[in-house]
Amino acid sequence: MKKVYVLGAMLLSSLLLMSGTARAEVKVGDDVPEFKLVGSDGKTYTSEQFKGKQAIVIAWFPKAFTGGCTKECKSMREAGETLKQFEVAYFTASCDDVKKNMDFAASLDLDYPILSDPDKSFAKALGCLSPRGVSSRWTYYIGKDGKILHIDKSVKTASHGADIAAQMEKLGIAKKN
Repeated sequence: MKKVYVLGAMLLSSLLLMSGTARAEVKVGDDVPEFKLVGSDGKTYTSEQFKGKQAIVIAWFPKAFTGGCTKECKSMREAGETLKQFEVAYFTASCDDVKKNMDFAASLDLDYPILSDPDKSFAKALGCLSPRGVSSRWTYYIGKDGKILHIDKSVKTASHGADIAAQMEKLGIAKKN
């Protein structure tokens, strides 16, 4: 009987802990939370520098130097010429530290920056921080006005670069002249 009470108490404690860590997610139409993140190129990027000037795409991945994340980043590199036709700043992002993302970007010869969110504040603000403490593989499309246009939660790593281009076309993100 004592085991039943102990198991019940453990279950109740787990449920309470889980409910306290529920994440609030931004939705389409919401303002993007403010961010200030360092990229693998050593530059600092902020939400304010793009507002009113340029759309943004941020493709989150869980962890540098892993199989799916490598495929995703390579796919975006391979679609670079197509992505650069749009008036958009595009990035991948993770909760890895800047040094790790710099090394990862260099190992893949990326032509775009990986943003680092080591304190996980931006991932939390977006709602894409998973219970495992890494970001979910979600991609955010943000308009020039700073509003969330679309959130892709079904990323296909091998075709993600082409999928981003197709989604930007659907969303009507302007192309460069």
